[in-house]
Amino acid sequence: MSLGGLNEDIGVMKNSLPVQVSTVQLEYLPSANTGTLLVGKATRAEIGSTTASSYFRVELMDFASNLPEDATFESVNLLLTPNASRYYYGDTTQSQTFYVHRVVEDIETLNIAPIVGTNNVPVYVTGATIFSDQQFDYEAMALGSLTFDPWVQSIDTLSVQLDDAFGQEIFDKISTGHWDVSSNTNFQQYLKGLTIVPDDDNTVVLGLNDTIYLDINYSYMGIDGVRKVGKKVITTGSKAYQYNHVSYDRSGTDFSPLTHVDRELPSTATNGDVFIQAGTGVVAKLEFPSLKEFLNEPDIAVNKIELEVETTGDNYGGYRDPNAMMLLIANKYTGVPISFVRAPRATSIQTAPLVAGDTFGKNNRYTFNMIDYIKTFDDAVYAETCLYLAVSSPDIFGTVHTAMLAKEDNEPKIKLNIVYTKFR
Repeated sequence: MSLGGLNEDIGVMKNSLPVQVSTVQLEYLPSANTGTLLVGKATRAEIGSTTASSYFRVELMDFASNLPEDATFESVNLLLTPNASRYYYGDTTQSQTFYVHRVVEDIETLNIAPIVGTNNVPVYVTGATIFSDQQFDYEAMALGSLTFDPWVQSIDTLSVQLDDAFGQEIFDKISTGHWDVSSNTNFQQYLKGLTIVPDDDNTVVLGLNDTIYLDINYSYMGIDGVRKVGKKVITTGSKAYQYNHVSYDRSGTDFSPLTHVDRELPSTATNGDVFIQAGTGVVAKLEFPSLKEFLNEPDIAVNKIELEVETTGDNYGGYRDPNAMMLLIANKYTGVPISFVRAPRATSIQTAPLVAGDTFGKNNRYTFNMIDYIKTFDDAVYAETCLYLAVSSPDIFGTVHTAMLAKEDNEPKIKLNIVYTKFR
């Protein structure tokens, strides 16, 4: 577009550069201390099933063996409540079943040791933690189960009645002042933790409050001759040891080759289909093969550059798209994220909010301002990097939000749009 009378030797032009896209499985994704217990299973025909189980240590709220002399054990219940956002992902029209199991292996954090001279630790891993693909042994026989209708907006408390023998054993230890209940260190050696596991036929992943209560209920005769009730309460231990194990089954889909061993699948192998998923750590790898050549062209000045991503999802309902996305800068050879694309003229991570589509065929979309990113494109530190399109933080760690990229002519609908001035 010529600027006419202003200066015929200057033109403002627009261009869109091609983007190479692959689906990538991240190696390490922290899932501890997210504030949410994720439990459930959701299935989509395009990508298969995603299953979330939650593990946590427990501790006594007090160690006093002050039960009434004639106290009698009555029952033991695990109490769960929805998290503040009442998060869910999947189909809430079907009944769901949860199982509670006793963990028999110490729930421990893992430290990824940095290797000198390499970027082997993801930028978002800042110390010892627990990752979403880790799993700890638990007893095969469940302590209890609950089947319920997942009416997300109206659920107040889910109460799971557990095995009487399990509750009686803890009650007896409390009533006798046993060594196992004299401190939380001792108690966690005796009861290493609990895990909540979904039934294989479940259809939705739910977000629960990360503070649980395990009530040891008892009754006793009051001094007035009336039978009364009381309880000893066990609750969640350190949140550093509460984490969500998120697994997947992609068999029967175009994404079945994508695993924790074979971590990259080009869009050309999936008819242009690409997906992004929090919890399991699936991202879209983006490379711009002609960007460097374009930026090195003489007599141009970039005025505006944006990355526009379109998806096929909704902004409501059970399978809604993520609220926002971010861009990670990753080593293209090791696949390790080493940095983030920052917000323009800022040090904070840039997030692109969801812009909803419409009923006339316009897709949901996310748009990133890339003007500051291209200023570093020739830096040596970024010479061997690519971008990962991911669900934004902190949702990438504490949800299973998923998005399918839209496509056109069997290619993902991702555009790198540039407005630039050409000096002639």
